Amino acid sequence: MSKSKFEISLESGVHQQLQSLIGNWKGTTKTWFEPGVLADESPMEGTIRSILGGRFVLHEYKGSLTDQSFEGIAIYGYDVPNNNFQSAWIDSIHMGTRIMLSSGAPTASGFSVLGSYGGPDIPAPWGWRTTVVLPDNDNLIITAYNISPEGQEDKATETVYKRIG
Repeated sequence: MSKSKFEISLESGVHQQLQSLIGNWKGTTKTWFEPGVLADESPMEGTIRSILGGRFVLHEYKGSLTDQSFEGIAIYGYDVPNNNFQSAWIDSIHMGTRIMLSSGAPTASGFSVLGSYGGPDIPAPWGWRTTVVLPDNDNLIITAYNISPEGQEDKATETVYKRIG
């Protein structure tokens, strides 16, 4: 019996690369509310584990922002038929009661996904681009960029993790 595209991806493709994110992570998150003006730098802890037979990885994290504790979850996956990365992101500070869905492409050492947000108090939607980069087996960098309706992109958050297990 021949292997499915997913099984091949899990053995030697993109899903195998996603599995390399699995582990316990500790680091620092920086946050910017205005371009170039660092608003906060705080410790962050996260765990990434495989779910649904390796189809996705689940990133659960806890930290603080300006001395307020928060937690969040991101699910990362790769849609084999449509050849793109996808994520679903929620947290207790940035997202309120929304779920941000994003999609995008692979990069040299990870992937980049783009979502958007808006609402009654934000009439023109803003973009939110997240990059996940694993420069080596023990370091992980997750960076998010706010993109104004006019297209101006500025760093919003950056988590620099070291693998602790």
